[in-house]
Amino acid sequence: MRVVFAGTPEVAVPSLEAVAASGHELVGVVTRPDAPSGRGRRLTASPVAQRAVELGVPVLKPEHPRDPDFQEALRALRPDCCPVVAYGALLPQSALDIPPHGWVNLHFSCLPAWRGAAPVQHAVWAGDEVTGATTFRIVKAMDAGPTFGVMTERIRPTDTAGDLLGRLAEGGAGLLVATLDGIEDGSLVAREQPEDGVSLAPKILVEDAEVDWREPAPAVDRRIRACTPGPGAWSTFEGERIKIGPVEITDGALPPGEIVVGKNHVVVGTGTHAVSLGEVKAFGKKQMRAADWARGVRLESGARLGAPADVPDASAAPGAEPGTEPTA
Repeated sequence: MRVVFAGTPEVAVPSLEAVAASGHELVGVVTRPDAPSGRGRRLTASPVAQRAVELGVPVLKPEHPRDPDFQEALRALRPDCCPVVAYGALLPQSALDIPPHGWVNLHFSCLPAWRGAAPVQHAVWAGDEVTGATTFRIVKAMDAGPTFGVMTERIRPTDTAGDLLGRLAEGGAGLLVATLDGIEDGSLVAREQPEDGVSLAPKILVEDAEVDWREPAPAVDRRIRACTPGPGAWSTFEGERIKIGPVEITDGALPPGEIVVGKNHVVVGTGTHAVSLGEVKAFGKKQMRAADWARGVRLESGARLGAPADVPDASAAPGAEPGTEPTA
């Protein structure tokens, strides 16, 4: 088939490369416009655009896929199908109707679970043991189109969202190509998603990533791993925000937010067991081991993480208070 690939971030690059290496004819790539990046905020092409240029494939960068000029350019490429991975913009029906076999999206969950912008983060945060990736035909409703294929992936106890997404991006690339193969030879028929089991995965915002030390230790652990690498879990120390990397749950207990400093470790209380901090990043500083950060700020046992209003009085018993735009 003649295909036009749509995608934008680094996670879409394995699928772009797999499609380019397949038996299908990659005649174009659609991606988001160049965006400011880095300290200098220079306009930079997306990872997908950069790889497409290296592959010698024409690149389209519409401000919005509803633009008539873009749709005319897409028609001129005569795609039979448009595979999509994390493109990042709503597709109007007029664009969806251009390829005869539609736009086939690779979504990083086992649909109908975790429809939305952040399926991997929500799977980690919820404590799911298994997730996966699904290929489906894009329709107007968010991630609700009929599905072609699915792969599964176990979520490891120490997985961050970044770790898991990396594995799904690699495995999903093969699933996407197999789906295109099946569509071409007629061996795959899309099936409607079941109505039961639908869950939503909206984008996780910076404010969602603030650690609530009153939660049980497993919930603290999952929140931090789900928000790593982005948007980055965080807390406050003496009014300044610090980013918190993945933690380890210990056997001890401390009041929520209270810190105990050792020679080579920093332990913080939660609603149940205390957790040992891994790496932290203070504002304007490099990411570093928690023990190095503690020495730098002369941290002493008894200090607290989190706003005073967010943690109970030290004399109180620790609580265990539980804690979350469709695009192609």
